[in-house]
Amino acid sequence: MLNNRRKILLINKRYAYLLLINLQLNIMKPKSLLATAFLLTGLSILVACNNEQKPAAENTTTPAQETATEQAEVHGTEIKPGEIELTTPVNKEWVTYGKSIYEMKCQSCHKLTDERLVGPGWKDVTKRREPHWIMNMITNVDMMLEKDPEAQKLLEQCLVRMPNQNLTKDESRRVLEFMRSNDGVK
Repeated sequence: MLNNRRKILLINKRYAYLLLINLQLNIMKPKSLLATAFLLTGLSILVACNNEQKPAAENTTTPAQETATEQAEVHGTEIKPGEIELTTPVNKEWVTYGKSIYEMKCQSCHKLTDERLVGPGWKDVTKRREPHWIMNMITNVDMMLEKDPEAQKLLEQCLVRMPNQNLTKDESRRVLEFMRSNDGVK
């Protein structure tokens, strides 16, 4: 990075020298000030748009970042009514795990209140929707948007298609448990 900056500075010194000569020869002339301003703007664009490669040490990514960017999109199998068994009280471990998934993958689009962010708010969602519907919406977004009229209405309201977050059926079950807890189920 330091070598790249030195190269840029050497190139810029040439332009700066030309600009100084221009300023000295044309002091107090409005046209020359305008020309100098354009040259300075061009110089700053040249520096800002430097497309030299970063050194290999700066291009490193962590294995987790590589996995996240290379992860293939996964679609779950359709969850049928009656496949999901809800328990009372809620499973606290699942709630904690579901909350961590929410914070990592859902929070940027969904609030825990009834307020819409990008997608609809989650307040009372477990009172309005069946568990299998919620889990299918989490794991099978494309299928739901093709077949389900309620999912299609949500898309019309929000105008943004929910991305596939590649959650498994078990992970979506934990998110559902967090939703239940958010809705006051003890």
